[in-house]
Amino acid sequence: MTTLVAPRFAAAHAMHPDWRMALSLVLAQLDPLAPPAPTLGWCYLADHHAPHADELLVALRERWPGCAWVGAVGVGVCASGVEYFDEPGLVLMLSDLPAAQFRLFSGREPLAAQVGFTAHAAQVHADPGTQDLAELVAELAERTDGGYLFGGLASSRTRVVTLADGVFEGGLSGVAFGADVAMLSRVTQGCQPVGPARRVTEVERNVVFALDGQPALDLLFADLGVSEEHPREALGALRHTLVGVSDGDARAITHPGQFGTDVRVRHLVGIDPGRRGIAIADHAEPGQQIAFCRRDVEAARRDLVRIAAEIRSELEPEELGYDADQSGGAGARRIVGALYASCTGRGGPHFGAPSAEMQILRHALGGDVPLAGFFAAGEIGHRHLYGYTGVLTVFTAPA
Repeated sequence: MTTLVAPRFAAAHAMHPDWRMALSLVLAQLDPLAPPAPTLGWCYLADHHAPHADELLVALRERWPGCAWVGAVGVGVCASGVEYFDEPGLVLMLSDLPAAQFRLFSGREPLAAQVGFTAHAAQVHADPGTQDLAELVAELAERTDGGYLFGGLASSRTRVVTLADGVFEGGLSGVAFGADVAMLSRVTQGCQPVGPARRVTEVERNVVFALDGQPALDLLFADLGVSEEHPREALGALRHTLVGVSDGDARAITHPGQFGTDVRVRHLVGIDPGRRGIAIADHAEPGQQIAFCRRDVEAARRDLVRIAAEIRSELEPEELGYDADQSGGAGARRIVGALYASCTGRGGPHFGAPSAEMQILRHALGGDVPLAGFFAAGEIGHRHLYGYTGVLTVFTAPA
């Protein structure tokens, strides 16, 4: 078995409307920091540069022959302490992870076709227009022996692409990791429940008629504190309401005012006053739990700090147990690199100021941690598609 000892990571970022200039600015920062022989690189490019993704990948291959590249386009991209949202940003990160411990996959080279390699976990980038995406994500998770995926859906107002030693439109691509690559991953929520979690007791496809045996629409109005007798007020409240969905055996709310990581936030897309039902942007099943919620900046801030603190506590010497979200051994460890996918609905002003989310994360993780990421049209964690969340993954090494 190959033991991963102190892999090196380095990241850099820049903004320029010309992709060549953006790359030149990034390279000037990255060259002094990069591992001598990088094996795996991440490239996150703003949608301003998406039309030139093929040229960019060619340039990266020429600069670092033998380095495999993964990544995606986003309406925003991010690095340690900074985000380029609706700006022509470019973020690169390089690592020297052992080549035997990862494999790239795509529609051209499916993970199932990787002979002689056992995937423990995988980072996934996907085109949000892919049919049956939730099912494909769940199926891919089953092809990893750890059952854990992380990543996000590409977001773009121009060309939607993902990278996996090629430029792809449609489908899923990414990189799978072996069990010797030590990492921790967490999902952070961005919404706050406005009422209790209740079980679905009557449903047809995406229309829920009863929760805990009571009319779903009546409970929705009660949780929001509005009445049908005042339609303008009720309509305004409904427009800002989302729905948190979790499986029947999951804890939808870990403690008052906080969603658990298994909750997937979906849009409320309609109501049925005649049958007292609500329509959500997902298929629901009897036995699932539903809690109505709203986006909440303070809740998002608290939860982001919480997951970073959780990760850091896992790396302390006292924490000697194996973690279900960790690939690798336990004991005293340090963070050597990080990846982050945040929802497009969290970027920009949602956290109160430009780059506020990334500054919170940088402070929580430590300012010297190389980090690369993007703002996604949906986030991938465990085996689910999420919304209004952030998915943080860190690579670790012995302290």
